[in-house]
Amino acid sequence: MVMTGNFTKKVLLTLTIIVASLTASYAQKPQLIINIVVGSMRSNDLVRYEDNFQQQGFKRLMTGGVTYTNAYYDYALTSTAAGLATFATGAQPSVHGAIGEQWWSYIDSSSVSLIEDKKVQPVPFSTGTGSYSPYRLNCPTLSDMVVASNSQSKSFTVALDPLSAIILSGQSGTPYWVENNKTHWTTSSAYSKDIPAWVKEYNSKNCNAQYTLKRWTPLHLASLYHNSEVAVIEDIKNKSTNLLSNINLNNSKSAIGQMRYTPAGNTMLLKFASTLITKEKLGEDIAPDVLNICLDTSRYIASTYGPESMEYEDMLYRLDKDLGEFLTFVYSLVDNPLKVAVVVTSDHGTSPSYNPIGGRERERFNIRQMEVIVNAFLGARYGSDSYVLGFANNALYLNHQLLNNKQLSIDTIREEIATFMLQLRGISSAISASSLRNTSFAEGRSRLMQQSYFATRSGDVIIDFMPGWIIEDNSIRSSSDAGYNYDRRVPLIIYGILKSGTFGRDVNMTEVAPTLTTLLGIDQPWASTASPLSECITIK
Repeated sequence: MVMTGNFTKKVLLTLTIIVASLTASYAQKPQLIINIVVGSMRSNDLVRYEDNFQQQGFKRLMTGGVTYTNAYYDYALTSTAAGLATFATGAQPSVHGAIGEQWWSYIDSSSVSLIEDKKVQPVPFSTGTGSYSPYRLNCPTLSDMVVASNSQSKSFTVALDPLSAIILSGQSGTPYWVENNKTHWTTSSAYSKDIPAWVKEYNSKNCNAQYTLKRWTPLHLASLYHNSEVAVIEDIKNKSTNLLSNINLNNSKSAIGQMRYTPAGNTMLLKFASTLITKEKLGEDIAPDVLNICLDTSRYIASTYGPESMEYEDMLYRLDKDLGEFLTFVYSLVDNPLKVAVVVTSDHGTSPSYNPIGGRERERFNIRQMEVIVNAFLGARYGSDSYVLGFANNALYLNHQLLNNKQLSIDTIREEIATFMLQLRGISSAISASSLRNTSFAEGRSRLMQQSYFATRSGDVIIDFMPGWIIEDNSIRSSSDAGYNYDRRVPLIIYGILKSGTFGRDVNMTEVAPTLTTLLGIDQPWASTASPLSECITIK
């Protein structure tokens, strides 16, 4: 076929327009990415409480961004450490190794903390916080990749807890968290020798105390609330409620308690984040910056009062208000909204409360009782001794030194315990570390358990609880460690990019980090193997 001159010109013109549109679409890379992690937020919370949200908070993000209604973590041990590390690195716990806050060493039977490090100290020094570092974090995070991409790039993380701040930050940038005595902002000598003058001034003015809730009352008319269980909220009118018992009413009496167990914690965090953005001049040049915000308060409230409580619901409404003010402030600083991308998600969901008012109380699993039973079982077979070190990360840890001294086969002991533990109520399955290490599970709960297994840190026998079961702990009503749908599925919104819309397809949370690095035009985190989310990088 012979092309005419006019046809050729039209083809060239079309190609020119396409190339120009592609260039224009990708030319405006975000100069600042803000990741907001709302602890223990379930995937359906955005829909359940949407009718009482304001226009500038969650609704603004839901209508103007890309919303995924079926985002999930693809593993069984849905701990806070695992969720934050998976989000930050784009890798599964079986790769990044942040399976939980603590485990036992196979070498000397000592307890090992993910972030504690005696070689560093808090900055500024405070007896209200420990000595923490990213020493045991294995994989680069999104923040690490951003800082490595450009010598002018900056990374900051703010969180209530040091665990959250350090995991999201990784090896680079500066994480801030709250010390327990005065709720002042602090970091670690692993990151910086001193804190900036503006943080010192912020602390000296005791700014966090300005946002304390003297009395916790409903933000909206009580009649508008979906939940009716209540523990500490006062002045509830025109609504029938059910009073929760066995709740520690002194949780919020201290300064740190105010941050953990009332919505004031979220307010304080977002106010500090706003100040940080201006003082550190984030997003003001073409070198990309990242700010991670982890709202640990919502996790404390969800676990303590339960996701069915008015406390949890009111916390979300107050967070929605604070989020609206924060977003309005952030976007007032830029001349083009595409310069700032905002991600909202969670580290995991949370279980139904074990003791619903008016419903049947669910059974809980007694860890100490299980340890005694297993130790007695081994004692009857091999002689009385202390075989069990403890239980953590949904796994039983054995005393390897003792077993070696007795010349017992660790693999055999593991298999015997796994079979024996199936007799215990609340356990749906138990798999030995030997089986998880040597067998590839392609589907079902066993595959999810294997995704959570990290050979040098996971226990000897990993258990899977029955649906609805949680570990017995009288300080909480709800927990997140079982890895069922209420734990694994979380909200996910990516706002400030060219596309918007709601998508119902399954989205693995390992896909978020490579999506953000692709938007920035930098290398993906080293351990990430997932592809970017096509809805976020495809030209509109």
